[in-house]
Amino acid sequence: MLQFLVTNSNVFALCCCGVGIVLAILLACGIKKVKVEDGRMKEISGYIKDGAMAYLTRQYSVLVIFLIIMCLALFFVYNYDYRISIAFLFGAALSILAGYLGMRTAVISNVRTTAEAQHGIARAFRTAFSGGAVMGILVVSLGALGVSVVSLLTNANNILTGFSLGASSVALFCRVGGGIYTKAADVGADLVGKVEAGIPEDDPKNPAVIADNVGDNVGDVAGMGADLFESYVGCIVAALLLASANITELNGAPFVMLTVAGGLLASVIGIVITRLIKTKNAAKSLNIGTYTASALIILITLCLSLTLGKLEWFWAALCGIIAGTVIGKITEIYTSAQYKTVKEIAAAGETGSATNILTGYSAGLKSTAIPLIIIVAAIVIAFAVSGNFGIVLAALGMLATVGMVISVDAYGPIADNAGGIAEMSGCEESVRDITDNLDSVGNTTAAIGKGFSIGSAALTALALIVSYAHTVNLDDANMALTNPNVLCGLLIGGMLAFLFSALTISSVSRAANDMINEVRSQFKNNPGILEGKVLPDYKRCVSISTKAAIREMILPGIIAIVAPIAVGLILKPEGLAGLLVGATVTGVLLAISMSNSGGAWDNAKKFIENGNHGGKNSPAHKAAVIGDTVGDPFKDTAGPSLNILIKLMSMVALVFAPLFLNF
Repeated sequence: MLQFLVTNSNVFALCCCGVGIVLAILLACGIKKVKVEDGRMKEISGYIKDGAMAYLTRQYSVLVIFLIIMCLALFFVYNYDYRISIAFLFGAALSILAGYLGMRTAVISNVRTTAEAQHGIARAFRTAFSGGAVMGILVVSLGALGVSVVSLLTNANNILTGFSLGASSVALFCRVGGGIYTKAADVGADLVGKVEAGIPEDDPKNPAVIADNVGDNVGDVAGMGADLFESYVGCIVAALLLASANITELNGAPFVMLTVAGGLLASVIGIVITRLIKTKNAAKSLNIGTYTASALIILITLCLSLTLGKLEWFWAALCGIIAGTVIGKITEIYTSAQYKTVKEIAAAGETGSATNILTGYSAGLKSTAIPLIIIVAAIVIAFAVSGNFGIVLAALGMLATVGMVISVDAYGPIADNAGGIAEMSGCEESVRDITDNLDSVGNTTAAIGKGFSIGSAALTALALIVSYAHTVNLDDANMALTNPNVLCGLLIGGMLAFLFSALTISSVSRAANDMINEVRSQFKNNPGILEGKVLPDYKRCVSISTKAAIREMILPGIIAIVAPIAVGLILKPEGLAGLLVGATVTGVLLAISMSNSGGAWDNAKKFIENGNHGGKNSPAHKAAVIGDTVGDPFKDTAGPSLNILIKLMSMVALVFAPLFLNF
């Protein structure tokens, strides 16, 4: 039976994609059946839904222009071979579709989670998780479907790279734009609402509160989904490229596709088990589902390896699975209030904002050590057992159950939105207690998801770099550190991660400035807002975030595309290889430190709000709000965007390799 699957691996993967899509449809239908009776809930949910969809519409209209330009460029670079341009558009379209459908489900799940919270935590959790699971299962199903279809129709490696480049290009703009949107609204809402006006989070009197909730969807659902979609696709493509480039990996391509199919089925089973568990402990349910999916993919890869007589492939994949799990746990230790790091940051707030910020920033820097050692260990072991192909299998093992990971991650912003709707619609305290409970678990899962994204980005980028080196025939002599082109490329690549981070953080700052001025203006010009007599102008704040995000996402996106092409033309292929290595090293370290700092600051604030160190409105709380505000663009804009930057530049190098060789 297994030998039959090996022969028909792409077809089997397509069948598994069909199973995933059917599950996503069933989950979405189940969510829609939940009744929402409260008129105020419906009204607030409508504001959030309209704002989110309006943003996506404008973002995609800008993306269309970029995609057309890239499509034409590929057409000429590949001597008028239209197939790679079509594959590029296909990858972009599937990435957009996954983000759109996932976010559309999220914005109908939030209000239904609030409604179900009136009947207990178990029902509310099931609804929120189901909304996240639609996103998770669509990402892996559409990603695997796209790779399988392109492989079956073309059987050409360069066409696959075009498909992956389309996914990566969309991901960068979605992640950067969504991150700028959500953090501009969040910073404006917190600084003016909490610190200056002294009103609670999600208070309907805050004009930026709807934009803040919209941002949770466009940044943490659509943006995160696009991020992991391109990681997943890029990893599969890199694995297939290396398998075909090395004749010793005779059954490498079938092993890759069957591992992808097995991971999809493992995620489906993990999702179903998580929904069936009847418990009031959301964290326990999520952990059981995640560990079940991981255990299943370990068994699947072992069976495949034994069948193909390549046990070393199992050990390589196992390295990635273990590395992903451990990195997630380390991230939790640095960002969860259960552990000492967050408590130390909260305590530092008693002596002011400066000490809160310094403690949080140093924690983020320190948090880079263990994850990087784990990544290095995974690379060394995977290479020792199966060479370069082992490295890409480690990345594949880490990403095999990404459907479950995204489901858990996307659950967080849905629960967060549910809490905001409960607050704004004046629900009973018991309802808000349930949504707060779900949201607190979501904060931790979001941090773990970011840690997982960074770890997978490092391995995927390395796999793509190896594929690029094979494509342009680089050897040890080309890549010697005495080669000035390599050294210059390393320095430029290392700088790019810092420049990119600076651009995205300053974009959030400028957009937040506009938001702060708008909220202050509404409070000043209409005192009835703070008195609760007049509704603020929510649409105005939504419009500000939308315009700022669309405007500010363009320059970082252009740099990610143009920089590797320019370096490849000027410093030759070996200089570009140096750039990719330099960007990967600094990008991974910056992403880990910023994501963990931001997550720790956020949970330190919530730890104080739960009654510690003086509770809400205490000096420690005000300091923690400032720290959280600094951390917002770190963890939700710059940090996650770096994951895509290092992978996108590697993919650009791979796709445009013929241009550098012929120049």
